[in-house]
Amino acid sequence: MSRALIIVDVQNDFCEGGSLAVEGGTAVAVAIGEHLRDHGQDYSAVAATADWHVDPGEHWSTEPDYRTTWPVHCAAGTEGAQFRAELAPALEHVHAVFRKGEHAAAYSGFEGFTEAHGRRTGLAEWLREREVREVDVVGIATDHCVRATALDAVREGFEATVLLDLVAGVSPDTTQAALVELREAGVRLT
Repeated sequence: MSRALIIVDVQNDFCEGGSLAVEGGTAVAVAIGEHLRDHGQDYSAVAATADWHVDPGEHWSTEPDYRTTWPVHCAAGTEGAQFRAELAPALEHVHAVFRKGEHAAAYSGFEGFTEAHGRRTGLAEWLREREVREVDVVGIATDHCVRATALDAVREGFEATVLLDLVAGVSPDTTQAALVELREAGVRLT
């Protein structure tokens, strides 16, 4: 069975110092690089996802509720939307980047697209083209985009595992709720 790694949203705005920082985000970037150094041979494909907002409508707010509306973050082409520098060793292994959320909220990497050879390809199609059956999901944030990506992986028919040492969540309560939801949906947590 072919396995892929999906690196979710390890971007400057989601790490310490960013506009929507998650505590531990930078450490996750470092740990993902170390994981790929030690286990890169375990994956037939590696994908990264990235928020890439042009005008996401109500997703951005000057008075965010931090549930469905958020401060401005990951604006397309800005420093905040770039991958965290500490992720550079991992990026050497990445075969494709899937950008999401240009004109609407998008939490799951399966909502993103990559551009290659003159066509837009979604993550599920890209994984199937590579005969991937299992995915490991890592990145930021456990309780939002990692959660949504892992749930969609299962919905798309992939066996999904979240590597808990390689994720960071926004808050303990929402992270715990996300882990319960993931487990109930059949996502493995290791």
